[in-house]
Amino acid sequence: MRHASSQGFTLIELLVTVSLAAVLMMVAVPSYTAFVRNSQLTSFTNTLLASINAARSEAMKRGMHAMVVPVDGTNWSSGWVVFVDVDRSNDFNAANDIRIATSDAAPSYLTLSGTGAAAETNPYILYDASGYSRTKTGAFGALTLEVKRNDDSSVSQVRRLKIASSGRARICTPRTSSDSTCD
Repeated sequence: MRHASSQGFTLIELLVTVSLAAVLMMVAVPSYTAFVRNSQLTSFTNTLLASINAARSEAMKRGMHAMVVPVDGTNWSSGWVVFVDVDRSNDFNAANDIRIATSDAAPSYLTLSGTGAAAETNPYILYDASGYSRTKTGAFGALTLEVKRNDDSSVSQVRRLKIASSGRARICTPRTSSDSTCD
């Protein structure tokens, strides 16, 4: 005589498995959220850095001034346009200047702010034909653009894009909110 083998799970086995899965999810979800937020911030900042480096290389390649300015002329969060300033007006003129790149507006969870020329009423980043960062008056123009999440106030969710007077741009993460050098 043959006995039928039982198949399936007991209620206790199912409850233990569901409990273990719930504990693992409680540990994994916050880590994943932090990973996603950090990735979004890093990706956006790298896009901005690529645009700035494109402006510098075009300035040196063409032997002319190149600029990065907000699309709306006043707010970095509106996106930006990279162009070679052919007419030397220090403003983007689609009829005369050479557009290199345009970026879409920043996601609503990111805030951009600047120092130096990047913080003026009509902010800008300007490179001369030698690749140096300059102001519109001709002086050397070191500046900083700060990108931060407005839905997370931790300092780990801040990136600073620092441009030296030499034109070199780098990204750093401040250690504290008062860390202005990001060394």
